[in-house]
Amino acid sequence: MVQDNDHILLNNLLYSCVDAAQRGNEQFVAEHSLGYVIAGEVQCTTADGMGNVKEGTIGLIKRNQLLKTVKMPPPGGEFKAINIFFGQDILRRYSMENNIHAAGPYLGEKYRVLPDDPFIKGYFESLLPYFDQPGRLSNTMIELKTKEALELVLKIEPSLKELLFDFAEPHKINLEAFMNQNYMYNVPVDNFAKLTGRSLAAFKRDFGKIFNTSPGQWLQEKRLNEAYYLIKEKGIKPSAAYLDVGFENLSHFSFAFKKAFGVSPSLI
Repeated sequence: MVQDNDHILLNNLLYSCVDAAQRGNEQFVAEHSLGYVIAGEVQCTTADGMGNVKEGTIGLIKRNQLLKTVKMPPPGGEFKAINIFFGQDILRRYSMENNIHAAGPYLGEKYRVLPDDPFIKGYFESLLPYFDQPGRLSNTMIELKTKEALELVLKIEPSLKELLFDFAEPHKINLEAFMNQNYMYNVPVDNFAKLTGRSLAAFKRDFGKIFNTSPGQWLQEKRLNEAYYLIKEKGIKPSAAYLDVGFENLSHFSFAFKKAFGVSPSLI
């Protein structure tokens, strides 16, 4: 079990509960995730754009993508949501046991909203007691609960087998275009490598040929230039801009900004 003040992670089950608007950790979504927003809403940003996931929404997000979130509680209440992550191992077992296979690589939407369904909502409600008593969640129960979720999803949306059981890894894509579109995501370089269909060594080699510098140096310069534009031209406060462009903390951002431009970000 992993727990902080706002989140409880039990194996592949995540419960979130926050009482103030909160940016989530910037994520490389490594596994498909089925989520239910119990209360409040989530502002999501991906390479495909930005959108709000409303209270009561059940959605499935595809693995191997980058994501930024802001969790927003309802007036006077708490944001609450549950997610279950579908690992590749259990998906492969389920696929073989039930003879369900994808016809080919999935090329559809990366986030799918499911129809309002009382059985899936009832399923998520059945998970809540385990977050209070995690000792009751055995490995056998985790397997059963994960398969139950898959059964429910495929019952109401059979076409999702094409998303769930596409086991292909990302293919090699245009690195320059990808990085210029996704530099603001604060994730390790090896995640960028995976999403461009390269090993880390091949990514660094190709990156050097294209940009004539290292990924770390390029990312910092790109993020600083964008931050300068947001603060000076758009009036964004430094306390928001540093997160928007992919810096992890304000002090590091302020130090790097002053070193690059000769002035504190609060003074431009």
